Amino acid sequence: MSSSSFDPYAHLGFSKNPDGTITRLLSKTPTVEANPEPSPGTTVVSKDVTVNAEKKTWVRIFRPTKLPSNDNTVARLPIVIYFHNGGFVLFTPNGIDSHKKCSLIADDVPSIVVSASFRLAPEHRLPTQYQDAYDAVLWVKNQLNNPNGEKWLRDYGDPSRCYLYGCDCGANIAFNVSMQIADTDLKPLRIRGLVLNQPMFGGEKRTGSELKFAADQVLPLPVLDLLWSMALPKGTDRDHRYCNPMVKGPHHDNVRKVAKCLVVGFNGDIMVDRQQEFVTMLVKCGVQVEARFDQVGFHDIDMVDPARASAVVNIAKDFILG
Repeated sequence: MSSSSFDPYAHLGFSKNPDGTITRLLSKTPTVEANPEPSPGTTVVSKDVTVNAEKKTWVRIFRPTKLPSNDNTVARLPIVIYFHNGGFVLFTPNGIDSHKKCSLIADDVPSIVVSASFRLAPEHRLPTQYQDAYDAVLWVKNQLNNPNGEKWLRDYGDPSRCYLYGCDCGANIAFNVSMQIADTDLKPLRIRGLVLNQPMFGGEKRTGSELKFAADQVLPLPVLDLLWSMALPKGTDRDHRYCNPMVKGPHHDNVRKVAKCLVVGFNGDIMVDRQQEFVTMLVKCGVQVEARFDQVGFHDIDMVDPARASAVVNIAKDFILG
């Protein structure tokens, strides 16, 4: 791939307009309707609920159709608040990949999954995505405190076992939101841990994996750079703490408040060196970390390989139920 002929905008299905905005050409991924009523053969049901009409944010909630019971009473399930992948610029909770992933988590753990939408860059730059995710966590808390709140959460969810789960940019969001909510009264919700699947981080100085996988088919380096340029606040660079939390700064005081973390990665991911630096930073800040890096695999392999998808969710299941 010659860098002169490669167009990172086209790789994402975007065209750049003269005024700096983008037009999304190919980014209409197939979507899936929610299915709130159980039908024969379905193991998971789902429904969509508005969080903030003005911001056009919403959640898709998933629950298993077979609910485990203890002595004829329904056993309460962990609540997983999920943030999807897409480099801050693509996808929604009703996209087919996100819907499949959350159905798998709801079925396999089993759990009540709340898949949160967030406004996309570059139309909405960071920290908008963190604010929308924070709103989603507060929305879950409010449902649990409201006698007329969302029934699936109130009837089946265990507020004392809540986990934030993110993939790619969603893992970056989960990490940043966990720092935001550390000093927030979330009762009865208790965030027990974070599942960070192939978290998206960057920096100005190139790492070995960024150079080694610069021409990666899924996420080549010019595309990764473009994603950050569209997502970060204007006038900042990739050493901003949203992108590179490993840089020293006062935010490390907040990192120390983060709940226990599971970090999952693949050694063929262009961001694997960043992810391992991130794990090192968490350990230095005193955070309890479980790191699971697979020797074989590329970024988002679990989006295209069902066996890898199941393997990642099984690791998450052990972490959540452990």
